[in-house]
Amino acid sequence: MSDTTLSPEPWSVHLLGLISPMLAITGNVLGGAYTLSGVLFIWVLSPILDVLFGESESPRPPRESGTPFERLLWVHGILHFVMLATFFYFVASEGLTRWMLAASLSTGLVAAASAIVTAHELGHKRPRSPGWRLARALLFSINYAHFTTEHNYNHHKNVATDKDPASATYEQSIWSFWVRTIPGQFISSVRVHNRKGRTGFRNPSWRGLALQSLCVSILILLHYAGIYWAAPVLIGWLIASGIAILTLEYVNYIRHWGLRRENGGRFEEGHAWNTEARWSRWSLLELTRHSDHHLQASVPFWKLRPYPDAPRLPSGYYACWWPCLFPPLWRRMMKGRAPNI
Repeated sequence: MSDTTLSPEPWSVHLLGLISPMLAITGNVLGGAYTLSGVLFIWVLSPILDVLFGESESPRPPRESGTPFERLLWVHGILHFVMLATFFYFVASEGLTRWMLAASLSTGLVAAASAIVTAHELGHKRPRSPGWRLARALLFSINYAHFTTEHNYNHHKNVATDKDPASATYEQSIWSFWVRTIPGQFISSVRVHNRKGRTGFRNPSWRGLALQSLCVSILILLHYAGIYWAAPVLIGWLIASGIAILTLEYVNYIRHWGLRRENGGRFEEGHAWNTEARWSRWSLLELTRHSDHHLQASVPFWKLRPYPDAPRLPSGYYACWWPCLFPPLWRRMMKGRAPNI
């Protein structure tokens, strides 16, 4: 574990996670080539920063005070909705152009790196608390409102087993995982609510899908009514949501790929991939200390501890993105990093 003689890291290092939403907002406001800011930052520069910053060899102990971190979560959430507002304004005036596509990619990538990570953290708070409600709003904004239910009540219970659609097997590529996990997690969330007696339209997952479908239908009707901005707003929103969802499920893929609990045994630190890559840790709110998150789901991110003996990714989450898209390269990189892999 971490050396208790060391002092905690400054909380301010986690402010680095605000760079991506600020870049996306700036790109949406300025338009043109600036709309590529989020794409270049997350797909090009961040993998390089993952490598350059390296890993923490002597992890600092967690902080005790959570006040700055709680505020940081709300700043992330507010910036996400500012980003969406600037995005919708831009695509409404820009129309269906290449820069609309660039803005959609940037906004979706940043939503995955900022809004969904924030929603993941806030989704573990007490139901109907202000933070929990913010998490629901963030997830609805990218058309993945069922995530909190599935993540909290199925993923945490059945992680690293065949009952969890968010845990990838060794044989699965990222491409086949995407095809299986996205509908699988929605169906899983429906079943969670059904077991609680919330069937039919009383099921929050079905209601969320219906509300999202209503928003899409309204934009389609506005388009056919001659409202010129409705089509680019709809298409841009769907592209951004799709990119955010695929990126989220990429993270799910690498966090449990190939790791299995034998005979459904208890979860242990070896059932999740971890990394102490500084850039991923700082900009993604300690999402990389995943073993401790599963061992102590109620513990906030600033108190998560590293597990040196847990399986370790070859690099941070950003740097693993491109190799992960090529299954033979991914398997070669991961070989020998965990038992039976």
